[in-house]
Amino acid sequence: NNSNLRIEKYESLVRLCSDDGQIVNPSVFLPVAKRTKLYSMITRIMSEKTFEYFKDKDYEFSVNLSVEDILNEDTVGYISDLISIHGNSLNERIIFEIVESEGIENFPKVKKFIENIKSGGCRIAIDDFGTGYSNFNYIGELNVDFIKIDASMIKNIDSDKSSRIITETIVGFCQKMGIQTVAEYVHSKEVFEIVRKIGIDYSQGYYFGKPTDSVKI
Repeated sequence: NNSNLRIEKYESLVRLCSDDGQIVNPSVFLPVAKRTKLYSMITRIMSEKTFEYFKDKDYEFSVNLSVEDILNEDTVGYISDLISIHGNSLNERIIFEIVESEGIENFPKVKKFIENIKSGGCRIAIDDFGTGYSNFNYIGELNVDFIKIDASMIKNIDSDKSSRIITETIVGFCQKMGIQTVAEYVHSKEVFEIVRKIGIDYSQGYYFGKPTDSVKI
């Protein structure tokens, strides 16, 4: 949280561990999972494990969903069942991040999914804003809670004037719409100071910590 400097939220990230103990990045296996129709299974496993892990912790947490997940009725049903099982005490801490780079192929269904999720007390973030369907009209119609500003906008914001101007425009829009903002890829003190100065609500990146198999309590 850029205001009080406290860690308040965590994002669940999928990784594989090879037989020799090496961590495998999702860029290696997710394309294969999509080609072999296993992608939705990974989403369900991630959702279930994340709900279970955070059920007795006070932090807010997020799970990534692609448009492919949202258009998969079985996956949506599975997630809805998880939400029903865990109840309001957990749901109010859940944020579903829609991965923007996937694009919106079926806008009405995405909008309906968001409405249903939010009616259960959960919140919605648009991930990687600045790529894909970075359309302000969509954001207004989708009624999201968070915009996560893409790494391409943030990583050089301390030296790239155009990145800063674009980011300031996104932040100004979100402030007027009542949407909170998150800066991705905050990797240095210099970047963090600018992110705070232009009014972004939250920061995420290696400046604070790298992915790990558990949170620090």
